[in-house]
Amino acid sequence: MSEPTPVWAVVALPLVLGVLAYSAAAMDSAFRTGDGVVAPLREGVRLIVQQRRRTHAPDILLTRIGVISLPTAALLAATVIPFGDTSVWDLPVSVVWFNAMEVVAWGSLWLTGWGVNSAFPLIGGYRFVAQGLAYELPHMFALITAGLGAGSLGFEEVAAAQDGLWFAVWMPVAFAVYLLSALAMAFWGPLSHPVADDLAGGVPAELSGPDRLLFFAGRFALLTVAAAAAVPLFLGGGAGPWLPGWAWSLIKTYAVLALLVWVRGRFPVLRMDRFMTAAWVVLIPAMLLQALVVGIVVVN
Repeated sequence: MSEPTPVWAVVALPLVLGVLAYSAAAMDSAFRTGDGVVAPLREGVRLIVQQRRRTHAPDILLTRIGVISLPTAALLAATVIPFGDTSVWDLPVSVVWFNAMEVVAWGSLWLTGWGVNSAFPLIGGYRFVAQGLAYELPHMFALITAGLGAGSLGFEEVAAAQDGLWFAVWMPVAFAVYLLSALAMAFWGPLSHPVADDLAGGVPAELSGPDRLLFFAGRFALLTVAAAAAVPLFLGGGAGPWLPGWAWSLIKTYAVLALLVWVRGRFPVLRMDRFMTAAWVVLIPAMLLQALVVGIVVVN
């Protein structure tokens, strides 16, 4: 039987996730506008006191479920990600759980786009479903390839299997595809078509006040969780000299998160039809070839 989860880990998880997500928002603000670290706080206060506006005949229940489930999915995904040797939930198939929580994000955006009863958010929801269908298969193959290399679908076992050589080094295609799918999962940067300007903001176009604040907080939390998962999957987990494991996990997570945030504004937003073509024609064959190479190495 596994040891019970320390109480401090349960309490610390939302705090760490919140701090990292706020750091991502601050970095994004600094990269785009040059504002300081107080810019996200200032915007958050403005949205908290802003009065909610509503479209004609919205489905308020579906909208609220969609908005609330986005940060909830990020938090539930974070429960299985180890920081050093500690995770809130030591699940033997934690990689599968992580992937399942990503699918909850699909429902979050779809319910939000549908519930407000407006054309632009609805189209944005359809775009995210199309984006999910495009990125999910390459993403799943990247996760499976890391699990194949470790012989396990548990994050801690995958991290332990990288003793001496990170999977990012000898599985570069899987690592690159994972980072690309992390952008798609958080509808970020070149893969932010569901919230693009040509739809007046897309899915959250009609959100205001606390609803809008919670939606974008969930987006940054989802981006943070995707960055954190890359550490045990491809970057050796908490392994490193001098510092404790949890410190190395945080350092590596912050480095990946900074890279993902920096990407925004550096590349144009891709149309869904072009991304779907690239995913099926390029990414999936490349991932199958990478999985084949890893399988041959493991068998031998």
